[in-house]
Amino acid sequence: MSNKKRFVLVGTGGRARFFYTAIAGRFKESSELVGFCDINQTRMDYANKIISEEYGASPVNTYTFDRFEDMIAAEKPDVVIVTTIDRTHHVYITRAMELGCDVITEKPMTIDEVKCQEIIDTIKKTGKNLRVTFNYRYAPHSTKIRELIMNDAIGDVLSVHFEWLLDTSHGADYFRRWHRDKRNSGGLLVHKSTHHFDLVNFWLGAYPKTVFSMGDLMFYGRENAEKRGITKFYSRAHGSRNAKDDPFALHMEGNPRLESLYLNAEEEDGYFRDQSVFGDGISIEDTMGVMVKYNSNAIMTYSLNAYMPWEGFRVALNGNKGRIQMSVVENTYVNAGGDISEEGAAKKKSITVFPLFDAPYNVPIEDKKGGHGGGDPVLLNDLFGVPEYDPFHRAASHVDGAMSILTGIAANKSIKTGLPVNIKELVEF
Repeated sequence: MSNKKRFVLVGTGGRARFFYTAIAGRFKESSELVGFCDINQTRMDYANKIISEEYGASPVNTYTFDRFEDMIAAEKPDVVIVTTIDRTHHVYITRAMELGCDVITEKPMTIDEVKCQEIIDTIKKTGKNLRVTFNYRYAPHSTKIRELIMNDAIGDVLSVHFEWLLDTSHGADYFRRWHRDKRNSGGLLVHKSTHHFDLVNFWLGAYPKTVFSMGDLMFYGRENAEKRGITKFYSRAHGSRNAKDDPFALHMEGNPRLESLYLNAEEEDGYFRDQSVFGDGISIEDTMGVMVKYNSNAIMTYSLNAYMPWEGFRVALNGNKGRIQMSVVENTYVNAGGDISEEGAAKKKSITVFPLFDAPYNVPIEDKKGGHGGGDPVLLNDLFGVPEYDPFHRAASHVDGAMSILTGIAANKSIKTGLPVNIKELVEF
């Protein structure tokens, strides 16, 4: 009898490849993929094609989304991997646990406080385990910040200033896809900023208490384009003359992955991957500012802009013994549009410590290969291999997943009401 841990995966879009190729390849001795589940058979067939042709693995059984429970009964997995659209994460997380499985979910854990509470309650009821895949924790430069704070390099952290820039390739991509509808993604303050809010929680060893935010759609969308004098519009790039010279258009033709996953799969579910970022119907913000007070009494100011000329972030952490500054420039990319190892990969990175009464010094950062600054391979080993002792405790639990999204959920509420939001009023642990 095999000692391999059995996995099934629900949601075979662009992000799913990160997980199923790892199991079929690097971790095939310790883990076994036994089933796919999706709304779209074409995408599942493509996933099976990848694992068989590129990794020599046998194709696995496929199940349409309405047969999720049939898959669990037939394949008897130990763990369910959830990489569906964000608004359905809680459906598969809770049902998988009720059927006796542990769960690994792509971030964000879910998109609002009601779904978050449902997940928390199900964990209490079933005793099952939920892991949230925060790969940015594992990036060497991010881990280094945690190490510096743990080693008292700047004393107690009193304030954080965090600026994240999404460029006109990656940032624009959220406005082409299902993410553009806030009902699907919770907006960028949940879908994307969950990474960033988790990093601050991780660095400080703290959780948010109070959140205040402002944000709006100020660059993308038809109305903003009209104000800038744009006169040529289209609903999607495929087959559109107006899209040919638009630098914001996504052309799937000629890209094998985008064609296989989306263009060739449209007839089944009607999903268009290449919508215009200057179309109507966008309900998420592209310009956001957030203030957070933590249970450690630290304060954060945070900004996210999704139409910048470069991709990356700058963060400053101010303590009672000094200051840490980090700057990271990342490779730009489009989800499922190229080599996954380029996702979040750092082109330039620097960390400088400024002690209160001593000369500043630069901190060496280890160079590692792989997506998200070299963090992805370490995370994957944690999930599918033999985990190694981690003094930084980077593995993220459901509590970490909840505390990260609750900052964004509270920020969304604050934007809507103009008032600060107390985290303790959103969910009960």
